[in-house]
Amino acid sequence: MVEFRPFAPHSVTDASDTPTTGRPQPRTLARVPRIPSLDAAAASIRIDAEQGLLSSWAHSTVVDEHTGGPVIEREVFDALHAAAGLAPDWPEGNAGILHVYGYWFSSVKTPFGMKRDRWVDGHLASALGLKPDAFLWRSSTPENRVTETLLEPETLLKLVTEAALPLLHEPPAHVTGTADARVGNLKTRVVLQRGPGADATALVYGIDAGDGFRLVTLFPLQGDTDAVMADFTSNPRLRWNAVDPRG
Repeated sequence: MVEFRPFAPHSVTDASDTPTTGRPQPRTLARVPRIPSLDAAAASIRIDAEQGLLSSWAHSTVVDEHTGGPVIEREVFDALHAAAGLAPDWPEGNAGILHVYGYWFSSVKTPFGMKRDRWVDGHLASALGLKPDAFLWRSSTPENRVTETLLEPETLLKLVTEAALPLLHEPPAHVTGTADARVGNLKTRVVLQRGPGADATALVYGIDAGDGFRLVTLFPLQGDTDAVMADFTSNPRLRWNAVDPRG
């Protein structure tokens, strides 16, 4: 199986996470990104649920395919799903809740760094043609995004969904690459996008169980993207912590 690397890992709190040989240095941030409180994430998730945004996301497991263990605590998993009005079903849940919100609370260091890095370091946002700080957790109060999301209902999940879902549904001609693969009765799709001046390629991955494509995950990628696409089509399987939504 071909190996590929998500973009260089970087922790905003541990300088030892800075990449070394063969990996470009991460962008230097003007300020240390704010980590949301659980209450702040729950407030955003309630807005997402009311707006029907969670239905744009497929199912995922919190058990990481590289570490073999869960990347967030059971209590966090349960609280985030409860905020959406969803019955917790550990370790599988809504991919948007887990990847967009849950990863902020992960303390597990994977071979590619911390799970929240994709939202923090700016590489993914730039690859999607957005400002590098587009996915940072913004706040106008010490209570993080609670006040802001109530005043401005453009949640992080909404920003991510609007950036990624159109690419998945109808990949435009200018994308770096796209490929489909059948996994049983499921249709899976990868779309690669590299915006002007970006130093990484965004990988967007989704599943169609018969009712249209839904997002599973997205992250910045470096290395041989042709090899990634070849492996995706020649070795069809559920990837990147996706699970069959039909059980």
